[in-house]
Amino acid sequence: MATNAIDQTRRMLSLVTYLRERPGARVEDVARAFGITEDELIADLDVLPMCGTSFRGGDLMDIDTDGDRIWWHNPDDVAEPLRLAADEATALLVAARAVATLPGLREGDRQALLRATAKLEAAAGEAAGASSRLSVTFESEGGVFADVDRAIAERRRLWLRYYSPARDELTEREVDPIRLFAVGHTYMEAWCRLSEARRTFRLDRVAEIKLLDAPADPPPVELRDLSEGLVQPAAEDPEVAVEVGPGGRWVAEYYPHDSAEELPDGGLRITLRTPDPASLRRLALRLGGDGRIVSPPALAASARQAARQALTAYGE
Repeated sequence: MATNAIDQTRRMLSLVTYLRERPGARVEDVARAFGITEDELIADLDVLPMCGTSFRGGDLMDIDTDGDRIWWHNPDDVAEPLRLAADEATALLVAARAVATLPGLREGDRQALLRATAKLEAAAGEAAGASSRLSVTFESEGGVFADVDRAIAERRRLWLRYYSPARDELTEREVDPIRLFAVGHTYMEAWCRLSEARRTFRLDRVAEIKLLDAPADPPPVELRDLSEGLVQPAAEDPEVAVEVGPGGRWVAEYYPHDSAEELPDGGLRITLRTPDPASLRRLALRLGGDGRIVSPPALAASARQAARQALTAYGE
């Protein structure tokens, strides 16, 4: 079952109470109790040690697991009453006010946040005055995130204008969102009605987004394990060979590949697999004189043609 960011936050808050009352709880029992997989639980446990009662990291949750049981070593320390320094209260108030302005935030959550902010202002005293003179404006991705998060929560379809770097074009499509996740950038996994397949969309490439009244109804899909990264080539994907000079060796560090053979000039011959070989034309253009696609022949010819067109455009 897909969850959104707010649902995950609620779950993690409940998880703190659950673990405090059950020292040494078994991973499988906790995952079953919260209706999530053990991998999802471990991902939550990776985040909790970065949370606590001090922005300076003095009272963070000391939680770890051996893969079988979960241990929380300092529950009493974290449970002590919270006392914020002036700069901590200011930062928290500024962040709370900024989040409350996010478009697409559910009204119930917005009101709860505003009530908590009012209580914090009363407790902060003079520090609250300083925070009122500061403001934060989110970039457009924040609004896209809020709309996607709301669509997932309300099970609604989305309309997108999306930039595809592989084709260098904007496309319009309707999608049924499945989940949000972050791997370097923030992504939405969704069922695309244009291609009738599961697709991944990077939020900062969404040019325009609208919530539709139509209900989202993605077919049942098994969520991919992203622990090995976003790009996970399959054995049946087409094979591509790229030769790079010394200045292009970085390709082997950033692209999952089957092999990287040393070349006499200090470069590499890199063999990789991708479900969309055409997307590597942009890589060839980026490499310029530091690399070239050598196979398959049709892709190599296409990359050379794209390079000639680019040079012609510069000449004009």
